[in-house]
Amino acid sequence: MDLFEKLRNNLGPIGSPAREFNGHHYFAFPKLEGELGPHMRFRGKEVLNWSLNNYLGLGNHPEIRKADAEASAQWGLAYPMGARMMSGNSDLHEQFEKELAEFVGKEDSFLLNYGYQGVMSAIEAVVDHRDVIVYDAECHACLIDGIRLHKAKMGEYYKFNHNDMESLEKNLQRATKKAAEKNGSILVITEGVFGMSGKVGSLDKIVALKEKYEFRLLVDDAHGFGTMGATGAGVGEMLGCQDGIDLYFSTFAKSMAAIGAFIAADHDIIMYLKYNMRSQTYAKALPMPYVVGGLKRLDMIRNSSEFRDKLWENVRALQNGLRERGFDIGDTQSPVTPVLLQNLTGGIPEVTALIRDLRENRGIFCSIVVYPVVPKEIVMLRIIPTAAHTLDDVQITLEAFSAVAEKLAKGDYRQKTTEIASETIEVSAEAAAE
Repeated sequence: MDLFEKLRNNLGPIGSPAREFNGHHYFAFPKLEGELGPHMRFRGKEVLNWSLNNYLGLGNHPEIRKADAEASAQWGLAYPMGARMMSGNSDLHEQFEKELAEFVGKEDSFLLNYGYQGVMSAIEAVVDHRDVIVYDAECHACLIDGIRLHKAKMGEYYKFNHNDMESLEKNLQRATKKAAEKNGSILVITEGVFGMSGKVGSLDKIVALKEKYEFRLLVDDAHGFGTMGATGAGVGEMLGCQDGIDLYFSTFAKSMAAIGAFIAADHDIIMYLKYNMRSQTYAKALPMPYVVGGLKRLDMIRNSSEFRDKLWENVRALQNGLRERGFDIGDTQSPVTPVLLQNLTGGIPEVTALIRDLRENRGIFCSIVVYPVVPKEIVMLRIIPTAAHTLDDVQITLEAFSAVAEKLAKGDYRQKTTEIASETIEVSAEAAAE
């Protein structure tokens, strides 16, 4: 078989449903237009947007826009040229690293170009073929791919049930035995906030297990940084166990509303990573506007709680309202708000009809999440409140979901499936012609 013929015939587990339901540019790869924020345009209509991880509302904040523009004018997007190790270092890069480390309570940190490739590379760098990884079953894809790099080194790894300390302990026992056989070490990997369910990782309980087992702990706190804890320093701060996190990682793509990431740890470990993370050694340094803009963002997060306070006001109003209306939002303990639709007799077509109703008739834009991101029996509507939303936005959305709940109960979306699928085909044909 020709390699490309295989690719043409199968778009994979996410792309195939998009093709089946004519959802390209509608359910997948939608194009939101206008000023970044809660109110944007989708296919020519204004929508109330709940699909941006812009938790603190900094993405379009006037002070942020000003700092980004001034930094771009001063430095351009090329400076500094080259990888950090060769010719791409600067005082401002190191200042940003120092301030990030201080904010999350670590000795040092290392700036990374991107979150996904950065944490993958960090995992690959710290473990070798003798070492054993133990990880939470619901870890993000970037962590799984980092573990796959470890597997490629012939390394051992074990998966524990999500947030299940009994399962973790059983796997730590297995890992301890295997590490002793191989003269290796153990790395436990989990998250601060799990980005689909909104659940908080049991970091304090994991740290407590260090009294019984010898391991190091890596935490991906992408959704916790800036949103969780008394100062926004993350879930470790919230649970009082930040000191027990050995490798603290976060991306800038959420609360910071930017590009890049960082990893924080003891100074000696950061020095090791600076000389051994292939994704940074062989890649251009983070451009100066992102560094200067990042310093401004960190300053605003660190010195004012107003963004976090407003975020949580909106989170509580939205989540309480959804629960009162009978929607299952799981056990979220964070701004991530999943609306779980289980065992729908109409399946994905029924949910696509629901999404069409929300967007076209109610002006509500939120993301739809299906297998393999969530289990096969679940379809999720993922809502992300931000500090830029208002309580009026929340109320409008709750009223829309009340109407959706009535239609779901009456089976309206099952009855409308054929009609809406036909409309979607027409929309997709128009988009293809544009």
